[in-house]
Amino acid sequence: MWVQITGAVPYVQRHLPTGGAELHWPLGGQPQLLGPLTRPRVEVIPAGTTLLGVRFHPGVPTLVPGGVADLLDRGVSLDELGHRWVDRIGEAITAAATPRTALLVLQNFLLHRARTAGTDPLVREAVRLLMPWAPRDVGAVANRLGLSVSQFRRRCLWAVGTGPKSLQRTLRFQGFLALAQAGAVATGRRGADGMAGLAVDVGYADQAHLSREVRRLTGLTPSELLGGEFDRCSCGHDHTASYAPFLAGRRWPASV
Repeated sequence: MWVQITGAVPYVQRHLPTGGAELHWPLGGQPQLLGPLTRPRVEVIPAGTTLLGVRFHPGVPTLVPGGVADLLDRGVSLDELGHRWVDRIGEAITAAATPRTALLVLQNFLLHRARTAGTDPLVREAVRLLMPWAPRDVGAVANRLGLSVSQFRRRCLWAVGTGPKSLQRTLRFQGFLALAQAGAVATGRRGADGMAGLAVDVGYADQAHLSREVRRLTGLTPSELLGGEFDRCSCGHDHTASYAPFLAGRRWPASV
């Protein structure tokens, strides 16, 4: 979760695939749910906007009854979803003394809602197995879950909005982005350091493979995405809330 405040001029925001949906709630404006992305989505945020942001982990129940497949690569106003609580929570957010307090109001409500809805344990385990730190074949993951590949694909489409292979590609990209934003150093595999090392660490065959996938998912090269620096994000934003939970389950492989 985060607070984004634009300055005196509009801000061009490039939303990137994360594997999950996002809730964007501008103070004084209409909240919108952005479905899972398979490609970049560019939005111009007006000047003087204070935006509350929430990113849902892949497979976590969102605010859409019946799954998120219909929201793939598009956004929808919460009003269109018919939720009765939107006005009530909106009033509490507006009455909050600071944006941080408003974010806590939204956070507490969503946590309560998530506990009530529950999470499919099979999907939660599938997402864990598809993380980039220990690359696995989709068929092997399906077998580990006790499902056929077709059953696994249907379950993933319903809960996440994409098939398992597409989700795995997105998580691998997010793994690279998290390492870069955190200023991580490659694990020291022979002949693989710098950007090439980070690429290998998250499961890309080589740096060229990384470049192709990053351009497909973001519309930019890795250097363009990171502002010219492979080992840090130079846009000036604090991305800790994004990459810290993602890196929490990382296991460092042995050097070779």
